[in-house]
Amino acid sequence: MLLRDGDLAELTAAAGPAKPVRRHGRALAVSSVLVAALIWSTSFAVTKVALAEIPPMTIGAIRFSFAALILAAVVHTRRDRRLPTVRQRLFIGLAGLLGIAAYFAVENLGVDLATASDATLIVASYPIITLALELVMRRAMPSVVRLAGMVIAIGGVWLVVRGGTGGDVANRLWGDTLLIFGGLVWAGYNLVAQHDTSGASPVVVTYYQTLAGALAFIAMSLFETDRWVWPSPANLGRMLFLAGLCSVAAFLLYNHGLRGLLPSVAVNVLNIVPVAGLVWAASLAGEAISVRQIIGGAVVIVGVASGLYQRKSDRPRAVSNAARSNTEDNA
Repeated sequence: MLLRDGDLAELTAAAGPAKPVRRHGRALAVSSVLVAALIWSTSFAVTKVALAEIPPMTIGAIRFSFAALILAAVVHTRRDRRLPTVRQRLFIGLAGLLGIAAYFAVENLGVDLATASDATLIVASYPIITLALELVMRRAMPSVVRLAGMVIAIGGVWLVVRGGTGGDVANRLWGDTLLIFGGLVWAGYNLVAQHDTSGASPVVVTYYQTLAGALAFIAMSLFETDRWVWPSPANLGRMLFLAGLCSVAAFLLYNHGLRGLLPSVAVNVLNIVPVAGLVWAASLAGEAISVRQIIGGAVVIVGVASGLYQRKSDRPRAVSNAARSNTEDNA
């Protein structure tokens, strides 16, 4: 992860002045987060289908155990096996407990109880939640453009999901509450992850995060043993899809993007998820898309683009030449 200003003070002083953050580097970071968002846009539908047969904590255990095995093979077959210290692994694992175990446990429960429309709308509020925590931690105010962009994006998502009804009212309320709480957990993950000082590559960081999340999910799934059944081949395929793409590929891309973006900017890109989700609903499930939803999708894109604006004072400082070289070597 990209270190914060205070974390880089000693490295910068020792290695000399750092080069300014390049535009193409930030564009790559934004692109990485965007692709991760597009992959994640499929996870709600896939998880919802699998929940009909597999309980929520067991889904997490299967999904992230597969993902941890995939990442373990990648990490331990690399020529350069320089890994974080035990203390650094524990810190990375803490981020994994937040961003994987805690968040996806809450998300799976929330999606199981709430409607897909509710989940989509609430996820759109995550940038504001992250921004609020960012303001508390950094004691700084965002630019008017960024704040307006986030508000516009939320308004667009409201247009996308407006009119969604159905479902048990009591369960839906509990599901909505869980999804809102998930926003706090996800914001915490973003803030914690950016304080990683290991300098490890995204692959290594994602591996230890996923391993911690998988172990936690295995423990939680033991409370669902009375509901265990052998998954159908189709659901096993869904678990492999969630593990390989939604857990491994998307998290690698998202962690890479976090190196060059503020947490609230990265999370704001996730407003693309509900828009892409409409496309998946139309192409895979044959659902009709209204003109209002198309307009809402366009508004979301405008809001996300505006929310990406950063003043120079908002941008994370670049890593010094020595630190950058060390990070690239580990990659």
